[in-house]
Amino acid sequence: MNTFTYQDLLQLVLPEVIVVVTTLLVLALDLMFLRGSEKPLRTSIGAIISVLGCAAAAVWILHTPQTTNVLDGMIVLNPLAQHIQIALLTISALTILTFIGSTFTEHISEYLALILLATVSMMFLVTTQNLLLLFLSLELLSLSLYILVAFNKRSARSAEAALKYFVFGGISAAFLLFGFSLLYGLANSTNLARIGNTIHESTLDPLLLVAIVMTIVGLGFKVAAAPFHFWAPDVYQGAPAPSAALIASGSKVAGFFILFQVLAIGFSGAEGGITRNDYGAGWVPVIAIVAVLSMILGNLVAILQTSVRRLLAYSAVAHAGYMLLGVLAHTDQSLSALLYYAITYALTVLGAFGVIAIAEEATGGDTLADFAGFSRRAPIPAFCMLIFMLSLAGIPPLAGFFGKFYLFSSVLSATLRLLGLLWLVVIAIAMSAVSLYYYLKVLKSIYVANPPADTSPISVPALRQIVLCLIALGVVVLGCAPNLLLHWL
Repeated sequence: MNTFTYQDLLQLVLPEVIVVVTTLLVLALDLMFLRGSEKPLRTSIGAIISVLGCAAAAVWILHTPQTTNVLDGMIVLNPLAQHIQIALLTISALTILTFIGSTFTEHISEYLALILLATVSMMFLVTTQNLLLLFLSLELLSLSLYILVAFNKRSARSAEAALKYFVFGGISAAFLLFGFSLLYGLANSTNLARIGNTIHESTLDPLLLVAIVMTIVGLGFKVAAAPFHFWAPDVYQGAPAPSAALIASGSKVAGFFILFQVLAIGFSGAEGGITRNDYGAGWVPVIAIVAVLSMILGNLVAILQTSVRRLLAYSAVAHAGYMLLGVLAHTDQSLSALLYYAITYALTVLGAFGVIAIAEEATGGDTLADFAGFSRRAPIPAFCMLIFMLSLAGIPPLAGFFGKFYLFSSVLSATLRLLGLLWLVVIAIAMSAVSLYYYLKVLKSIYVANPPADTSPISVPALRQIVLCLIALGVVVLGCAPNLLLHWL
């Protein structure tokens, strides 16, 4: 567009504006009119308004598709980025619905506001190809998540997890900022496409290699890839269940999308190689090492866990390793496979944390012993957990199976161009087989172990059961009919 006005800018970012206005509305209604009401009423009204705001933003995106690149890559809108925005809005809405009935806080509107602000950050994150806005979006997202992790004031574990998350997050932000500053110095631009063109036209500078490592360290923290995952087990275990669900789902989708963009566009021409005949310095060898570490360490350490939350944390590290294979291939097919995997994984782990929240409220813990006989106390959530665990393990016909199949096949199809990816796929398949063991441990506690003698059936609100069933249905449908999602990607 020849002349770009503030009105044009407002139209481009209107979905984010809708979510921000929803945030202010939730805060105003709760603080001004509902403060003296019962907590279930406040939670329900706040959640309904928040979900309606997310839905309105998604409808606007669908109604006004955009393809534009303005302000030196600050805002890059295309069908793929807008569809990722819709996926993030859907994940946030489901997270808010799982929050209904929670008892860990009295500050309901503030909690919902932070979830919505984190959503806005993720929406900006996936629609920018400029280092400046990318870094600002990541930091706004991180600040919201730090507070969400610490929101359970009655839990010392929640405060400890938030402190560790904050410390590791600050260190990773320093690495990322240093890497970005080197990129700016080398390319004299903050636009990823221009940086890629500059790098492509010149030989590999030692400072560029440092920038590659620094950037991967900073973004590796965001996606919980080994060895940058040390925050994940404590955060997954100590954070309130909806907070942990959002970190494990929405931020994962946004993090991997922007990681792919930075490496494939910003570091174009600096890929390198990972075979004996075609070895070269670049980001592909670094990502390959991180992927192997994530797959092996995540799966092997998960076997030792007795806390289901920590088990899911190390499982997330392993899944990050699988998804990094899609980044390694860096083709259009691998990008669509990566996004399908990330979105379906996000749905699955979101539902798993919804079931964990129900078990914790009934038993006070999240260990395998606390899930003993859970199927006889809460049969519908237990059946949903069965679907979620089998999908994470990659059992057909669930979404997790097709996600792995499509991801691994897309990596193999790139083998002719990037020789040497076959051994990585072999490791991924072997580690997937290992993961089946610890997922079945959870299901064994739920369906085989006997509940304590003095236990009674768990009363689960109908709305929470409906939400879990919808998520489980989505996992099944996306596994049986993957084209429902793939035609967008």
